[in-house]
Amino acid sequence: MARLLEVARDVETTLEGLLSDEARSGEIARPSRLMKALRHAALGGGKRLRPFLTVEVARLLGQDAPGALRTGCAVELLHCYSLVHDDLPSMDDDDLRRGRPTVHKAFDDATAILAGDALQTLAFEILADPATDPDPAIRADLVLRLARASGLGGMVGGQMLDLAAEGRYGEVRADQAGIRRLQAMKTGAILAFSVEAGAVLARAEGPEFANLSAYGQALGAAFQIADDILDREASAEVMGKRTGKDQQKGKATLVDLLGMEEARRECARLVEQADSAVAPFGDKAEILRQAVRFVVERET
Repeated sequence: MARLLEVARDVETTLEGLLSDEARSGEIARPSRLMKALRHAALGGGKRLRPFLTVEVARLLGQDAPGALRTGCAVELLHCYSLVHDDLPSMDDDDLRRGRPTVHKAFDDATAILAGDALQTLAFEILADPATDPDPAIRADLVLRLARASGLGGMVGGQMLDLAAEGRYGEVRADQAGIRRLQAMKTGAILAFSVEAGAVLARAEGPEFANLSAYGQALGAAFQIADDILDREASAEVMGKRTGKDQQKGKATLVDLLGMEEARRECARLVEQADSAVAPFGDKAEILRQAVRFVVERET
């Protein structure tokens, strides 16, 4: 998708500025090793799907201000933090991310932990900055929504459930409802926020906001199933990270529960659900329709 590549370039440029060595107002200093680790984690790779969704939803609703790109970058930084910590030996223990050594391999565990911490706090700093939106109520809404999507009832809670589903804390029998809840928290919540953030910036409300929120939830669910399918079928060279690990670790996935073909049908159902959610926006939502198809058809 041409627009995805365009937004990805804008995100890269903006992140480079945000992750420079120069200390900002209110900061004392930016340690060189920490900044190198942050740039290793956040620059030079990734689809930038999350900021793309924020920018395109805002644009759909007539909001094309720089705040959408800044908000998208905040989400991307938070996503990168989650990957840095998820790759640690005590979590998923991965050595490769986006075709490069993971942060704890390129540096060390302690640096990786601190880099993840710094990426997370920088994400909230960006959302709270008046440069993102002049209205403090909008900024507060974005901070609250991202905190809930990424915290104990969202991504972090989902990661806890994911570890438990491996059997780390005793025998677990994962059913379909439990797996869907886990995935909605671990992966879907941040993707849904990415969509809702664009709507918040554009001051959407009522049915308009509800339809976009439903779209984001369907896209998030489809993304995780597609990711689980890729983990089974794609090579590490193509993916830029280790594959086949979910089955090795005994992770709970819908691919395991439903089988590959039924999982593909569920992806197709979710695409239709996302399409229906944005149908009221007509042709203006075509790029969002393309985005959800990209999510389920991608090869990395």
